[in-house]
Amino acid sequence: MTVVFGDDEQEKHVDFLKRREEEELSQMLSHKYGVDYIDLSLVAVNSDALRLIPDAVARAAEMAAFGLVGKRISLAVRAPLNPKVQEEVKRLTEAGYTPVLFMASKESLKRAYDHYSELSYATESKAGVFNLSNTELEEILVKVKSLADIGALIDEAVKSMKHTYRITRILEVILAGGLSTGASDIHFEPEEAAVRLRYRLDGVLIDVLTFDHETYRLVLSRLKLLSGLKLNIVADAQDGRFSIKVKGDEIELRTSILPGNYAETMVLRILNPKSIAVPLEELGIEPKLLEKIAKEIAKPNGMILTTGPTGSGKTTTLYAFMRKVNSTETKIITIEDPVEYHLNGIVQTQVDKKNYTFAAGLRSALRQDPDIIMVGEIRDAEVAEVAINAALTGHLVFSTLHTNDAAGSFPRLIDLGVSEKVLSSAVSVAMAQRLLRKLCTACKTTRPANTEEAATLKKYLDSIVDKSLVPENTSQISVANEAGCEQCHGRGYKGRIGIYEAIFMDRAVEEILRSKPSEREIATTSRSQGVPTMQEDGILKCLRGITSLEELRRVVDLDAV
Repeated sequence: MTVVFGDDEQEKHVDFLKRREEEELSQMLSHKYGVDYIDLSLVAVNSDALRLIPDAVARAAEMAAFGLVGKRISLAVRAPLNPKVQEEVKRLTEAGYTPVLFMASKESLKRAYDHYSELSYATESKAGVFNLSNTELEEILVKVKSLADIGALIDEAVKSMKHTYRITRILEVILAGGLSTGASDIHFEPEEAAVRLRYRLDGVLIDVLTFDHETYRLVLSRLKLLSGLKLNIVADAQDGRFSIKVKGDEIELRTSILPGNYAETMVLRILNPKSIAVPLEELGIEPKLLEKIAKEIAKPNGMILTTGPTGSGKTTTLYAFMRKVNSTETKIITIEDPVEYHLNGIVQTQVDKKNYTFAAGLRSALRQDPDIIMVGEIRDAEVAEVAINAALTGHLVFSTLHTNDAAGSFPRLIDLGVSEKVLSSAVSVAMAQRLLRKLCTACKTTRPANTEEAATLKKYLDSIVDKSLVPENTSQISVANEAGCEQCHGRGYKGRIGIYEAIFMDRAVEEILRSKPSEREIATTSRSQGVPTMQEDGILKCLRGITSLEELRRVVDLDAV
């Protein structure tokens, strides 16, 4: 069988083979010169980088600047040893930049040169910082009344705009949408047919829209450049960070990329300082429990533990403790992984995988004459031992553990090798917590509880030891439900609040610890302290109309005996 090409088709086929041959040659030469290869058709060219080399100079030297993070500038070149390239590299180096060369084909460079005509549309920004202008932000905030509006704006940007400005606009809408809705994370999840965009709002993932793989490829490249990540690494996990500048304030974003079946999956964690700056009194801790905790954190030594799964608000609670006790007379040192939020007047340090581990950091911190130490997490026996010893030698220690409830803290520490006798002398209080979504105050509704709901409410109200916490009239129990309005973007919930339980070290708990008790035995012994369990605390918040019974059931098990 003979295949006959038409002239146009044959010419296209020949052009395709030539381009592929040229790309393969560039890849081969990259190994020869010891530089990485880059295909600029797969990368979003950074307009700020492009500006640093004039159009005429770039074409004459057969080079193009395509990436800029901090002072690190990525340069695509055809010949690394070209004198004109070397001259530009020298000029940029003298200007304080760190040039990194990539081998590129002639056709690839042409794609970069096409972007010079678009520079008038781009907004210049500081490297590593995405400038979200007040005008753009306000415009988006006016248009965004629901998550569907964000999807519509992104869809509009995908379809109506071209080239670099299109990607800039898409990022503006995605990031501004995340900020306007109070999202904690932005998820990009490639699937076979499209890429799904989701926001985590008040701890729950919500679909925003899906868009095509081609657009995602350009968005991913742009975010990699902003985050200082390697563009040509697609089979390994990468982590980075960059900032959004909004109304003069910089909000940091942590970038996490994992290889996936269809493309790399990416999550942006929005580290908004306002979300962590919650006063201790506004966390949702019951007044009587808060009074007891305030006494414990005012003591000069001891260990305060917060427990719960990832995303349960432990960091927010610890930061609230530190802000409460921070003063000009005290020195506070933290060992975190990573440092997500910065606090004034506190020495914050970040662990690494090699030398500065939690244990090494804790030992070093103790030589700095601190009054208070915060250890991000007690993960192993070595950290547990040093932290316990610090609490026994005149230091106040804040830390976290991964256990399901407050009672589980003690068996966990014993499993890590901490002596039961030492444990009772070191630990002052162990807390457990979860986060519940709060009902939107503008649209929530109230109705009488049905038979099943009333039985659940009564079961936990009867189990509360301190009856002064129980509402007086519980014969006609009402519950609140979500509705949905513009203020909560149609979700019925807006913001979150904590539910807490705590076990204080008293004589009864100290005595039972000597027999290596189970979690259940510790929980039973501590009931005499009168502190509600997380379930009971949640039930009280349901009766006050702060949250719904459905939301409480989503977060904790209400069927446990």
